[in-house]
Amino acid sequence: MHFPLRFVSLASALILSASACASPSASEDSEYGIFLENLKKEMVSRGISKKTVDDVYKESYAVPNNNVVKIDRKQTEFVLTSSDYLNRVVNQKRVQTAQKQYKELYPVLKKIQDKYGVQPHYIVAFWAVETNFGQNFGGFQVIDVLTTLSYDKRRPKFFKEELYQALKIIDTWHIDHIKMQGSWAGAMGHFQFMPSTFNAYAVDYNNDNTIDIWRSFEDAAASAANYLSSIGWNKNQEWGQEVSLPWNFDFSQSGRGKIKTIKEWKKLGIKTKGNKKLSLPDELKAAIIVPEGKKGKAYLVLNNFNKIMKWNRSENYALAIGILADYIRTGKTWKESQPNSALRLRTDDILLIQAFINRFGGTKVDEDGMLGNKTREAIKKVQKKARLPQDGYPDAVLLNKINNYNPDIGFAVPVPERKLHKGA
Repeated sequence: MHFPLRFVSLASALILSASACASPSASEDSEYGIFLENLKKEMVSRGISKKTVDDVYKESYAVPNNNVVKIDRKQTEFVLTSSDYLNRVVNQKRVQTAQKQYKELYPVLKKIQDKYGVQPHYIVAFWAVETNFGQNFGGFQVIDVLTTLSYDKRRPKFFKEELYQALKIIDTWHIDHIKMQGSWAGAMGHFQFMPSTFNAYAVDYNNDNTIDIWRSFEDAAASAANYLSSIGWNKNQEWGQEVSLPWNFDFSQSGRGKIKTIKEWKKLGIKTKGNKKLSLPDELKAAIIVPEGKKGKAYLVLNNFNKIMKWNRSENYALAIGILADYIRTGKTWKESQPNSALRLRTDDILLIQAFINRFGGTKVDEDGMLGNKTREAIKKVQKKARLPQDGYPDAVLLNKINNYNPDIGFAVPVPERKLHKGA
């Protein structure tokens, strides 16, 4: 993804986790060695102490971790539908464990809420999804992966900055770099903070003169709450709710960018999942999202949903956090998210659509194989030209139209040449 990540979710990285380094070639070893020497000089010139740089690179990270690069490049063949994703992330065991942890940790979390204004059920939900309640920090050494990804050609600028931030943590807090465990992309601790997020928002909540987001749950949870509070979390709101749409709903009005008041949504026929009147205040602003298009579920999302997406820019991730938080808050029994008839998209399908958008759609999107917000908004424009419901979710009909697209006549059906009868 081409955006400045503050957090990297472990939920997707766990599947790809690897350990051993592949042996580099002699030429790569030589090139990497030159890179490493220049990197160390740059870090010192930016203010990292020479002692820290020498200690960190004395005997470690002498070769790039090629498995990290492979994980960074890896794309799944099929993109999970929203239902598939929710059933994988918000499952029965996780809901039960989250509800138990919530009860046990509530006294601590309530104090954190009083200070930072973030409800405890959300803190537990983030903790559950990010590291499975602190059971898996990722298994990688943060300096190792960030050094490798700084050397890699895809996003060196971003990862070099995160490496600098990680060295700054070591310099400031005298943390053993070997014990700085994280994900393949350098996200750390109970809540998977990137180093820059640590330096900006991590707090010493237990007042022991150090910030330990690995071994101190209090420090980690308070740091997560501090981050959410700093970006505008509303302590008096939830994330949103599942809703039912009227039969004639205009799907061009869906998407997080199409914001209306609850009063306006009511006038358009939006009701609760149980087909009852919305009970939210009329002046509250919200949007409607349809993660699996017109055939899937619909959700009315409030501003806190957007704050969750500051943490991880995936609607499915934000839905998982919100729905899990609801289970924690209400204590309700888990129910499987029912699959629907939404098309199972392949990464290749999305790449095809993105290439089509860039060539004929009148806008530019990253060809990354991901069905992100920008791609979905661009798909709506293509659907409009093809005279299809504008839900931003490509189906078999749209894919067929794209595959048979004629630049000369657009999506119009070609008229066959008239055949004259003999003797005419």
